Amino acid sequence: MARAYWLLKSEPENYSIEQLKKDGTAGWTGVRNYQARNFMRDSMKLGDGVLFYHSNAEPTAIVGLAEVFKESHPDPTQFESRSEYYDAKSKRESPTWMMVEIKFVEILKRPLTLQELKQAKGLETMQLLRKGQRLSVQPVTPDEWKTIVKLAKTGR
Repeated sequence: MARAYWLLKSEPENYSIEQLKKDGTAGWTGVRNYQARNFMRDSMKLGDGVLFYHSNAEPTAIVGLAEVFKESHPDPTQFESRSEYYDAKSKRESPTWMMVEIKFVEILKRPLTLQELKQAKGLETMQLLRKGQRLSVQPVTPDEWKTIVKLAKTGR
């Protein structure tokens, strides 16, 4: 059973829930925000639950479930000079950017749109729903997780 819960955002044209299902597991590379990095580095643990969120999509929505498969380790893209996520200041002996790996659990029967989440009872304080919230890795409370899973399964 998961110890903690998270929401991870991905633009579906870059990496979708369907691609995660096909791949089985994926490294959450390319995160270049310190707060999001700190969540992955310091707080995400093996078996934690993950809400997979399609951002910059029509509609934006929670589309699936995953779980943390491998805990924090250096993101290799920071060292790859051809990568869009290359960071010349980051050193192998003291890497700046970390990643976790997640594994596919399921695609929701129907996407839970941002609009639907905003209207759901029990999600009023969810980080995702706060004005200006753009963080790609966000904590989710156990109660928010239960509400979302119930909404996905029952529609209410």
